[in-house]
Amino acid sequence: MSNIRSIGSFKQNLEQLSKFETLDTIKTFPEEATNVVDVVTDNGNRIVFLSSEGKIYQSPPNKYDEEMEEFENLPPMKSIFSGYRHFFVISNEEKPRVYGWGQNGYKQLGIASTKTIEKPTLIEPLNELNIEHIGCAGYTSFFLNKTTNVLYGCGSSANGKLGKPEYSQNNSMIQKLHENVANVFGGHSDHSLISKTDGKLYGIGLNRYGELGLGHKTNALTPTQIKIEFPAEEISKIRHAYTFSSILTNDGKLYVTGLTSRTGFGSDLTEFTQYPQFTKNNTVIKDIGGGYELFVILTQDNEIWVQGQFAGSNSSNSKVIRKIQTGTKITQELSSYNIMRCCDRNLIFFLQSNSYLTQDLGKLLKNGYFSDCNIQNIAVHKILIETRIGKSFDLIKKYLESNCKLKEIQAVLKWIYCDEMINSKRTNEILNHFGIQDAQKTKLLKNDLKKLLFDEQTSDFKLVVKNEEDDEDEDEDEEELSIHKFILAARSGLFLNMFENLDQNLQKVKDYSGKSLETIELLISFLYTDELPITADTDQEFIKEEFEDIVEYYQLNPKIPILDIFEKCSKK
Repeated sequence: MSNIRSIGSFKQNLEQLSKFETLDTIKTFPEEATNVVDVVTDNGNRIVFLSSEGKIYQSPPNKYDEEMEEFENLPPMKSIFSGYRHFFVISNEEKPRVYGWGQNGYKQLGIASTKTIEKPTLIEPLNELNIEHIGCAGYTSFFLNKTTNVLYGCGSSANGKLGKPEYSQNNSMIQKLHENVANVFGGHSDHSLISKTDGKLYGIGLNRYGELGLGHKTNALTPTQIKIEFPAEEISKIRHAYTFSSILTNDGKLYVTGLTSRTGFGSDLTEFTQYPQFTKNNTVIKDIGGGYELFVILTQDNEIWVQGQFAGSNSSNSKVIRKIQTGTKITQELSSYNIMRCCDRNLIFFLQSNSYLTQDLGKLLKNGYFSDCNIQNIAVHKILIETRIGKSFDLIKKYLESNCKLKEIQAVLKWIYCDEMINSKRTNEILNHFGIQDAQKTKLLKNDLKKLLFDEQTSDFKLVVKNEEDDEDEDEDEEELSIHKFILAARSGLFLNMFENLDQNLQKVKDYSGKSLETIELLISFLYTDELPITADTDQEFIKEEFEDIVEYYQLNPKIPILDIFEKCSKK
């Protein structure tokens, strides 16, 4: 698998991770699985993976090193969710359907029978509700229609776990619970947080340890607003474990509430408090992961910190947050991973959410390769700015420098070059000024770069390629491909070295790789979009052979699984 790695095992204690030298590549997937979109686990340490093709794979309990089981005869899926011992998936269809499996003793699957369901089963009552998000809290399940903002639920309702105290303790009927709900956050615990359309957070369920952040230890039988307000646009992640809750903000700050005995955050906190271990050092948190009794933190400096109990650990040590000594090599590897998931035992997964394209173009913002202008003394590329914003560069520069602080300009540039949203509320306000709505969904970097592909009007260089590989004639059988130096320099070490050492007055150069015109066109298409435009007419076997050494020759990002990408594109 290309974009997911793991560290740890079911056989070895997390505190012995210093013995691991590198992140582990997952080797137990079928060959046709090319990418991981998400991974979730239950308290029984069954691991469920969602591939980019929409396929679902599951490991046997506590046997991560055995062959993954693929659930067949399902439509493509778009998202996966887990509770204490049950799972749900939502199909990637115009009218999404929900499938569930796992333990159903509390009727948390919405099925009347209390028998365990071994494979994904269609949950019929949800067919007409257009569910877009699911939150599992222990033995309770929530289903959210984000269009209508109506929340539905089933399962254990004791102690207000559904936010409806009048419900029977175990209920398989999927009933309407609450309106004006923007999102629901569960976990392997007996409490949940709900964000309402008013932007405020509310807690429901058990609160005996202060895990809802209400300022007291009384259970919340109905949605009760937490004591400290977090504007919705500032929240990055919310994660729960058995006796605590955590909130990660967009600027990398971590807030926690709850008990110490299992996950050790403080002395019976009853409201969200910024975690002191990272406050005093101004540490930026990249991601957080929570299980039933284990909490893992990944910092911006790629340090791994853990708290809580796991197999083989010293229970008295579980109250103490501790840094895992992983070694320099693993720390370096972690720099390209920004999503983390953890099992309740000794296994942590890391995923890349951004594409190789956004990773590489991020170098342009850092190093300014072949920039031709600047905004607030930041070296930028005029044609990229204009293509992404859709306005003239002079107008964009004038507005940003006159109306925005330096950090706000940097945040907008981060979106332009990397598709990343920093300070999303303010960044969206600026982009809305230029007529860009819902920037994270409607305008993707690769879609904008497609407009520049082989475009003569905007290009600043010509790459000369022989039309026929075996033809001895020169100029008559050459093709000139229009390219942008800064894009190829960001993505290929060969092109970077070539452009840096060329006479800056040159407008064209020959390609001496010996590759065919068709291969070079596919390569450049990939460098602009992370995609290969392979059609039924493409000589796929020949192109595949050509691409086998293309990563090394053109010095592409070594993490790019070019052959996996080829296989994926060839099946479209």
